[in-house]
Amino acid sequence: MANENNGGSASITANDFFGHPRGLSTLFFTELWERFSYYGMRALLVLFMTTEAVGDNPGLGLGVGEAAAIYGIYTFFVYVLSLPGGWVADQLWGQRKAVFVGGCIIAAGHFSMAVPTTTFFFIGLALIVVGTGLLKPNVSSMVGDLYPEGGARRDAGFSIFYMGINFGAILGPLLCGLLGEGYNWHYGFSLAGFGMLLGLVSYKIGGKYLGEAGDLKINDSPEVLKKRSRIFYGIVSFLAAAVVIFGFLMSSGAIDIALEALAQNLGLAAVVITILFFAYIIFFGGHTTDEKKKLGVIFWLFILAALFWSGFEQAGSSLNLFAQDLTDRSVGPNSFLGGMGAWIMTLVFAIPIGWYAFKTYKREDVWSVAKFAVILSSVGILAFLYWVFSQVGNGWEIPASTLQLINPTFIVIFAPIFGLLWTWLASKNANPSIPVKFGLGLLGLAAGFFVLSWGSANASSTELVSPAWLIVTYFLHTVGELCLSPVGLSSMTKLAPKSRVSQMMGIWFVAAALGNLMAGLMAGQLESLAPSGLFQSVALVVGGGGIIALLASPGVRKLMGDVE
Repeated sequence: MANENNGGSASITANDFFGHPRGLSTLFFTELWERFSYYGMRALLVLFMTTEAVGDNPGLGLGVGEAAAIYGIYTFFVYVLSLPGGWVADQLWGQRKAVFVGGCIIAAGHFSMAVPTTTFFFIGLALIVVGTGLLKPNVSSMVGDLYPEGGARRDAGFSIFYMGINFGAILGPLLCGLLGEGYNWHYGFSLAGFGMLLGLVSYKIGGKYLGEAGDLKINDSPEVLKKRSRIFYGIVSFLAAAVVIFGFLMSSGAIDIALEALAQNLGLAAVVITILFFAYIIFFGGHTTDEKKKLGVIFWLFILAALFWSGFEQAGSSLNLFAQDLTDRSVGPNSFLGGMGAWIMTLVFAIPIGWYAFKTYKREDVWSVAKFAVILSSVGILAFLYWVFSQVGNGWEIPASTLQLINPTFIVIFAPIFGLLWTWLASKNANPSIPVKFGLGLLGLAAGFFVLSWGSANASSTELVSPAWLIVTYFLHTVGELCLSPVGLSSMTKLAPKSRVSQMMGIWFVAAALGNLMAGLMAGQLESLAPSGLFQSVALVVGGGGIIALLASPGVRKLMGDVE
């Protein structure tokens, strides 16, 4: 049965994915498994690097400062390489090829990290950076290509797609954390690689449903493309050789530079380049006065966004270390769960999960592969729940890395609520402006760090604190994220001159990259500062930024002109 609308969209048939193009299911599962691999590995990264190099499950034995610097540099380049990754897709390969090649490189990176040597560990990190730069920006763009008519249906499609991201971010730390931290770090890295392989399989099987989404859209002649490709591969070869040589010289001691200093210089260079870029386009870019004002607003939002991510992205570093070293994660033993209780509790969950799986199986508008995935996932979830209940029955210490799933879980729960809240406020002409939402986001983040500073004040290795401190912190951070993040990228496109839209979207990624780098450097201060001191300092800086953002919002709002 077809459903027509005024946008001229393709008809919705019984074979569509929950009323959306089948291609959405392809991209949904591809991104779910890619995020599974990314967040699963990220949850282990700093813990693995700071674990002693001897013992039953040895790590790298690095200091907190060095490990946090590596974490910051890694996440910095994950975001920065999204810029050339988008260019490669637009000018050389098309998004479809870029996503597949990127996924293959990511999987190779995770499996490289599964090899228990330091050399393969760093090779794996480099491969994941390159692969993510190719895959991440382009898979999202392909979702938009599925809806050439735009409109509300496109927005709904993106909402479904983003749910896939968060489901992956929940499952990754949970499963990779249990396996990696609980048994062997390299098993966890391997599981992340297998997750990416599942995404690639889903992508190839469902590729036929993507239509023209992701195809190369430029009309350049084959000769021009060949010339451009030769230049590109030449530059890539040169940069790869330079990275290999630099890494060899650092490891051999020929170049004596501390990783913390390298991260600081990298951040300084990014800041200087960004300031010079904005100065050039504002004063010499040939823009109108109104456009210059809006570019100034973008620069202001860039600063606020970088500040926000510098605190928020400590989830994988300082907050992860707090969970490991100062949080009481032990549960049980429980006599009920130690007996038949584990089976009874699993049966309680089996009723709604089985009902959902049965209803999905009976639907005619769901792709057969998706039905199989739902049934297989249901069985896996029930088996996992039984294992967890059994562990609790015998007494169990929850791996610290699994607590990384709290934030994406809150996102899944509260994102629809915030969406309804903003819509309701807009109907009352009370929807906060973009700069106000940025300020509220920073205050939410600061509140979370104040809570954690309070909770960690009396914590020690012998006086562990309740995980409730982390849960409340992650809740407040999620509130901040839902205020700032959804409007971030859209504000770049709204405020940018038409000739600068792509560049301003890139600026948003640079803000995230710089924030991630700063997060690593801040977390490294745990080597010399007490956790309560670090968290309080972050709270004061971020909270101060939030207050300034709110005080400046009326003036910033005037500079925005007609942009809502």
